Amino acid sequence: MQKKISFSTYGVIGTMLFGMYFGAGNLIFPIQLGQLAGTNFWHALIGFLVTAIGLPFLGILAIGLSGSNGLRDLASRVHPLFGVVFSMALYLTIGPFFAIPRTATVPFVVGFEPYINPGQANLWLGIFSFVFFAIVYFFSLHPAKVMDYIGKYLTPAFLIFLLVLILTSIFKPMGNFGEPSGDYTNLAFITGFKEGYNTMDALASLAFGIVVINAIKGQGITKPKDIANATLKSGIFAMALMMLIYGLITYMGASSINAIGTFDNGGQIFAAVAQHYFGSFGAILLAIIIVLACLKTSIGLITACSEFFNNLFPKVSYKMFVLLLCIVSFTIANFGLNNIIQFAVPVLMFLYPLAIVLILLTLLSPLFGHKQSVYAASMLLTFFVSFFDGYSALAASLPNLTSSFFNSVKTFYMDYLPLYEIGLGWIIPALIGAAIGYIWPKNDLNMRQYQKEL
Repeated sequence: MQKKISFSTYGVIGTMLFGMYFGAGNLIFPIQLGQLAGTNFWHALIGFLVTAIGLPFLGILAIGLSGSNGLRDLASRVHPLFGVVFSMALYLTIGPFFAIPRTATVPFVVGFEPYINPGQANLWLGIFSFVFFAIVYFFSLHPAKVMDYIGKYLTPAFLIFLLVLILTSIFKPMGNFGEPSGDYTNLAFITGFKEGYNTMDALASLAFGIVVINAIKGQGITKPKDIANATLKSGIFAMALMMLIYGLITYMGASSINAIGTFDNGGQIFAAVAQHYFGSFGAILLAIIIVLACLKTSIGLITACSEFFNNLFPKVSYKMFVLLLCIVSFTIANFGLNNIIQFAVPVLMFLYPLAIVLILLTLLSPLFGHKQSVYAASMLLTFFVSFFDGYSALAASLPNLTSSFFNSVKTFYMDYLPLYEIGLGWIIPALIGAAIGYIWPKNDLNMRQYQKEL
């Protein structure tokens, strides 16, 4: 007999999901958005919520409603080879190459580096990141207990410390909203929309989806319809909690300028707010918040990545992948936060449109009869745009790698492709590809038949 999930279990799974998503990046981006948006607070926040919450929620639903056994299975709807290559690229991006190392460098830079002799910063980063990943390694060895670790303990502890700071800023406001600056003056919504990409949560949703599915199955829920229903309810709980936290953090940033001034990044803003309210104790409070936020996210990422690579290469044990990923992440973390961000942006600009289109196609799949040609054509045309988005970001940081041919294509896109200048040039090609795939002769596999053959 199918076991019924209690509301409290939905809450625990939803809290686990929130905990895996909500890392240090989710703290520093909205508070900086608040400062920059000022009186255009609501427009910018709504745009940010669309990509920082809406897209991850759709990603979780895509995994749950499709009945897929993870990202590789889902991406194989385009082509089996694409399923392997794309899923590996995404897991490496949100895993040991960029996101996991950032979970160690961000808390160090924000919470500890300001109080360390600059000449000893590299040494202390090495010590801090070693201890950090030793803790992550220990908790990640037992994936079945991740829901307990993150949902029952780490996330509530993190929320308690964070809410102390947020509630203080609400009951003792720092001042009125400032004037919007930069693109937030006239393009607040679309600027906030693009800022939501920086959280990387839409990519992470495709990876975390299987962790949530396994957590639900661990509660005795095995029927696809019931799994999808549980995924929906848990996702709503998590996203509602994230929306509340995002709104409060953005408000804190928007009201802070008169009291603390402006800063170059959200980490410095958080540090200044904590110092404003709590003095030296604020630094300790901030360090606790950042470490807890990053620790729980790192555990979730290590677990998801290790399970994926263990499924892809079953001869290597899950525990060995946990160790390897922790070692690689530790190594890359010691190159420093600036270098990690510099090389992450081009990869994100390349992968994000592909991930968004895959999510949307999965959710709309019943409308076009699950035709593989729709997936393939839409993703192919999206690739031709997202590749140059990634190239543009890489060329901006490393001008020596520019190519005259690629520059010519980029210029062509800017002149003739709608929405390209605001970073949404992939939308029209994706729609055209879907239309071409839909009218393509039906000599490809129906997706339901395809899934059965898998």
